[in-house]
Amino acid sequence: MKALRCRAWGAPDTLQLEEAESPKLLPHQVRIRVRAAGVNFADTLMVDGRYQVKPQFPLTPGLEAAGEVVEAGAAVGNLWVGERVFAVLRSGGGYAEEIAPDVAAVVPIPAAMDFVTAAAFPVAYGTSHFALTHRGHLQAGETLLVLGAAGGVGLTAVEIGKTIGARIIATAGGAASRFTLTDCRITLV
Repeated sequence: MKALRCRAWGAPDTLQLEEAESPKLLPHQVRIRVRAAGVNFADTLMVDGRYQVKPQFPLTPGLEAAGEVVEAGAAVGNLWVGERVFAVLRSGGGYAEEIAPDVAAVVPIPAAMDFVTAAAFPVAYGTSHFALTHRGHLQAGETLLVLGAAGGVGLTAVEIGKTIGARIIATAGGAASRFTLTDCRITLV
């Protein structure tokens, strides 16, 4: 299989497409044929050696991926071959043709959701949802200030805040970013 590999800390453009071994499948894992992988700021930090997790070289970045289950370990009873899923990969690995995550990190995706959307969903939405509900305890009617609202986590914070019923104040760094926010029907102040 092919994978984007990092062999020394540096910028994302130092990644190399290489042949790699398919991951060994353990009883509590599923093998997924990756159809799309998310690209996050955390991935660039990982490649640069500044992320909280520092896998050994060669490493394959990619903290989230979506695809189809092609094999299930002996202890897996809740996912089946052919099922469309996304996975959250705490130590990376998503920039490969196949991944074998623990079944606890894998979630079926709805039929209406494409692989690209599913692959970009867990990190940005998960971060925003956790921050706003579990840490910030945001309630309907409150005001939410989102700094850097044109980025992935910022955009999802705006969407989740609106869903909760908060008044949103969004900031962005420049004209191009403000255009993105306008597309989301957010009023800039």
